[in-house]
Amino acid sequence: MGRNLQSGERLRPVDLARGHGLSTQAVRNYEEAGILPAAARTPHGYRTYTPLHARALRAFLALVPGHGHRTATSIMRAVNEGAAQEAFRLIDESHARLLDDRRTLQAVENALRDLEPSAATEPGGGSGPATASGPGGTFIGPLADGLGIRPATLRTWERAGLVRPRRDPLTGYRVYDEADVRDARLAHQLRRGGYLLEQIAPLIAQVRAAGGLEPLEAALGDWHGRLSARGRAMLTGAAELDAYLRERG
Repeated sequence: MGRNLQSGERLRPVDLARGHGLSTQAVRNYEEAGILPAAARTPHGYRTYTPLHARALRAFLALVPGHGHRTATSIMRAVNEGAAQEAFRLIDESHARLLDDRRTLQAVENALRDLEPSAATEPGGGSGPATASGPGGTFIGPLADGLGIRPATLRTWERAGLVRPRRDPLTGYRVYDEADVRDARLAHQLRRGGYLLEQIAPLIAQVRAAGGLEPLEAALGDWHGRLSARGRAMLTGAAELDAYLRERG
């Protein structure tokens, strides 16, 4: 490592910065953060960099899209401190998060496939959970029974804004119409997939705003695209980091 830093081509901060579309201050900041190895100094105190620093900078910039700025910084800092195993652990954690995100997406897609609004909301609709208990809608008991949850769970979802039943003017009972049943079923499927209530609420709000499930199809397509881009970015980052590790020796 020392030989690489002390021999070969010398680069000024501005050379390193221009080669990567950065400011010289950004390069200095990266060095201070441990993203780059410490630079040598001229007798007058000016920083001088080498091709190894350029390789480190390329590795960091390639890691950011897949791992995020904070994790990419931690990876490079670990490598520069000689803690390669810690860097590999951080990379493994990022891959695990990506896998979790893929599983979450799969859970959402499964939830949408499992929804059959016509069967679920039609009175006497067979296997759907929403067998109507009163005119114009479903009461909380039958809906909860059909979903396999407690009525208290539906009341919790109501407080979180996931369902919005109306009240029967005579009895005061909650009455769930077709849209409410759809929302309850979607919430149920997403909860089974590991979603938190605060994560489910925006999705259901999207469904309501468009009057149905169609907008989620486009959102899921975008989600797939983002996950694929992250996966490709991780591959690119891994290649650049491997090149840097090889050059460090």
